[in-house]
Amino acid sequence: MFAVSVQSLSGHCRGVSVLPVPVPVLPDPLFGHFTPEVHVYGYRNVVCLTMTMMTSPEFKTNDSLKANLSMEFGLRRAPVVTQGADMEQQLNRPTWSRQIEFTLAGIGCAVGLGNVWRFPYLCYRSGGGAFLLPYLFMLVVLGIPLLYMELTVGQYTRRGPVHALATVCPLLKGVGMASVAISFIMCTYYNVVITWALYYLFSSFHTPLPWQNCNNTWNTLNCTNHATNSSYSSTASQEFFKYKMLEQTSGVEKAGVLRWELFLILILAWILIYLCIFKGVKSTGKVVYFTALFPYVILLALLINNAQLPGALDGITFFIVPEWDKLLSVEVWVNAAAQIFNSIGIGFGSLLAMSSYNAFNNNVLKDTLTIAIINSLTSILAGFVIFSAFGYMSYLQGIPVSNLAVDGPGLVFVVYPQAFANMPVAQLWAVMFFFMLLCLGLDSEFAMVEVLVTSLMDEFYQKLIKFFRRKELFVLAVCGAACLLGIPCVMQVGIYVFQLMDHYTALVSIMFLAFFEVVAICWCYGVTRLADNLEEMTGKRANIFFKLCWLIVAPVLITVILIFSIIQFKPARYEDYVFPPWAQGVGWVIAMASIIWIPLGAVHTLWVLPGTFMQKLRLSITPYALNEISKMPYYERGGRDCGPTLAVICSNIHPPEKPHIQTNL
Repeated sequence: MFAVSVQSLSGHCRGVSVLPVPVPVLPDPLFGHFTPEVHVYGYRNVVCLTMTMMTSPEFKTNDSLKANLSMEFGLRRAPVVTQGADMEQQLNRPTWSRQIEFTLAGIGCAVGLGNVWRFPYLCYRSGGGAFLLPYLFMLVVLGIPLLYMELTVGQYTRRGPVHALATVCPLLKGVGMASVAISFIMCTYYNVVITWALYYLFSSFHTPLPWQNCNNTWNTLNCTNHATNSSYSSTASQEFFKYKMLEQTSGVEKAGVLRWELFLILILAWILIYLCIFKGVKSTGKVVYFTALFPYVILLALLINNAQLPGALDGITFFIVPEWDKLLSVEVWVNAAAQIFNSIGIGFGSLLAMSSYNAFNNNVLKDTLTIAIINSLTSILAGFVIFSAFGYMSYLQGIPVSNLAVDGPGLVFVVYPQAFANMPVAQLWAVMFFFMLLCLGLDSEFAMVEVLVTSLMDEFYQKLIKFFRRKELFVLAVCGAACLLGIPCVMQVGIYVFQLMDHYTALVSIMFLAFFEVVAICWCYGVTRLADNLEEMTGKRANIFFKLCWLIVAPVLITVILIFSIIQFKPARYEDYVFPPWAQGVGWVIAMASIIWIPLGAVHTLWVLPGTFMQKLRLSITPYALNEISKMPYYERGGRDCGPTLAVICSNIHPPEKPHIQTNL
């Protein structure tokens, strides 16, 4: 039996319609009489043809000869048709009900807790307005072009990060695996922040607010209602965070006990995540209408309220007026680029996975500009909200804005709650703020979970459906496993575990991933192919600006950032506590849990490809070379400039050799 398949460059022939074509019995001197049966598949103006030829029963000596032949037409070399389970999965792959749902999901994924705490913190540390200039520059030359690149690859390949990277550059397919690994690691501890937000949300319904004064059982003798410059005193909001919610130990060496309140809220947080994603893009697309839009209502309400507080103008002035000498610091520019990566999510695979559910002809550039610009405007809006509160705090404490103690999670769980405590109608503003944090965290969290779900379903669709019966049960298993892995973060030692994981995942691993992803797509796959893909999908090629950024600017900037990050690397710490060497070693193990997939993927690719080492190396940087059927050496496959021909790529099972008497040859 022969199976002959023809398909386009995209590799997405799908059986939209099957038309059996009767053909008369044909004689053949080698195989006897056979009857061909032709099936025609129509998809994207491309004809995909499958032809099966069975030998006649009269030909007794020749058992059914089975061979899979891949054939192609056209000016450009095409990959081989996807068969079996993969074909069925392509047919059943869901898409967004409306394109606006992907745009909102992308905004929700990009706009997260980092916009509210990391961006204002970097502005504060980098001299206020001086940080905005490099931030906007990096957005234009790094953020928008690389997001455009990721969305194009995801939409064109219609696959998650693992299969997408394996398609465009088999040698660096490990980058896709690393993206899945880093997203899964991050989702286990990122949901802990949502847990803290829920804890504060529930606590905000108390009158007075539990962090409003020092008359509580958990407060120490050093507690004060207003912050001072003394290192021996602590505010009521600091003590609520440390001694009430976290009940933190003195160091990572002392694990303490499980915080049952936080553990139950962690389970509630994962239930919320599951309800958002268990139906895939069909349920996610409905949730994002609320989670992506409602935070802006709260941010605007907070800004209007804060702007009327005494001292708010001082904080806003600090935010928008630059200290020009700060621009001479390389660290400020590196921090601006790192914030673009962490905020938009370059290298995490989340947006790439979600774009794989887009319609094939969707306008990628429109979504790119919408997501990137709204993400940055949200950061700036959050900056106005936070710095107006800083100005109010400096007015109450009688100290300059630059002397306020601000750092990471403490910004939204210590400093800002302290500002609420002194506002009119404190409970209302606290409830609104922490509900906003919940919404911001949820859509970023389920985007990270979706990366793992999409990648595993792409790779093991038939096996997973056979074992779990329904996709919903598989998603439940993923959420359950991530919930269990998050338990160390809700113990008394949890804040140290959280800080360790965040430092070595978000700061160390992501820059390596971004570097190799850009190399794989911009250099190995090539800017020309990427522009061809865009033209095939949208009818328009990328302009010279994007080509220049993809080819030169982005790789150079990422290389500089990576080198500088390595040179300036500082071990993890939490406030004044420095992690011991063994904890730093655990941190590097966490970082390597994602990075290690890059060399492992490269070794595996070179192992499975045929030919000599040089042939393997050539194939490994050739798109589509890892297709299960296409195993021929590169020199036999031809180039992209070959003329219109009909070429046999491979045959899995070769015809048996016939004795001389049987074949009469």
